[in-house]
Amino acid sequence: MNGAKEINITVFTPSYNRAKLLPRLFESLKKQSYRYFEWIIVDDGSVDDTRELVQQLAPADFPVKYYYQENAGKHFAINRGVNEAAGALFFILDSDDMIPEDALAIVAQKYETSKDKSRIGGVAGRKAYFNGSLIGSAIGVNEEIMDVFDFRYKRKITGDMCEVFKTSVLKEFPFPEIKGEKFCPEALVWNRIGTKYPLLWFNDPIYLAEYQPDGLTDRIFEVRKKSPVATTICYQELSRGPIPLTYRFRALINYWRFAFYLNKTFADKFKAVHPLLSLFALPIACLMYLNDKRK
Repeated sequence: MNGAKEINITVFTPSYNRAKLLPRLFESLKKQSYRYFEWIIVDDGSVDDTRELVQQLAPADFPVKYYYQENAGKHFAINRGVNEAAGALFFILDSDDMIPEDALAIVAQKYETSKDKSRIGGVAGRKAYFNGSLIGSAIGVNEEIMDVFDFRYKRKITGDMCEVFKTSVLKEFPFPEIKGEKFCPEALVWNRIGTKYPLLWFNDPIYLAEYQPDGLTDRIFEVRKKSPVATTICYQELSRGPIPLTYRFRALINYWRFAFYLNKTFADKFKAVHPLLSLFALPIACLMYLNDKRK
């Protein structure tokens, strides 16, 4: 790794009206012990002073690249960032979060020293709250290569992880861009990647998260309901995935829960999933849908 201009990691931030929070993120990037990275911001149609703020943040001793797009959704922004990325690894860092000072150094070290670097699709570490406590399972896995299905459904590790994928893998598996929908579950693409590429999982915290009241996590049901095509594709594919039957059944219930919002015939919805399991999943999904309508 010679030369200050060498870029090994692209840190990518999608942003929508988060100008007040970006300086905090920027400060955490300036403190990184690892310096071979760039920062790409894709502004997803902000109406605040995000553009002016980014101009004020620069210059830095790492490249800062800003791109603007009409409001389309985080997944559109990720696709744009991947296409603009110079780094071999792509680290998604949301605008309301930060990373510890050694985060990028850990990512680079884990990836470079992996015994099977050519086979893996990237590396994945832990997310923690700002107070340092881990999000999800207290006990994870350390230095193990496996696909996302084994990690989530056999090891049963819970909580958000920080997946850092090879940029080439994200180019191979772009987010579907569905007209009129501004949301696509990240799990849809992460699961698709998992059918071909395992990840190197480790237990070090490399991401500090703060969930905002107006963020995607807080309003996830309404967001999914307004993007039923991407949502149902995610659950439909998971219901046929290499996971235990119990989880496939849960995925099928959620498929039908959001399929009620699809502009398709019942026959078309039924063709997309397992017919026998659907006979059992549909009544549960109907009750959930009716309960959702009361909210």
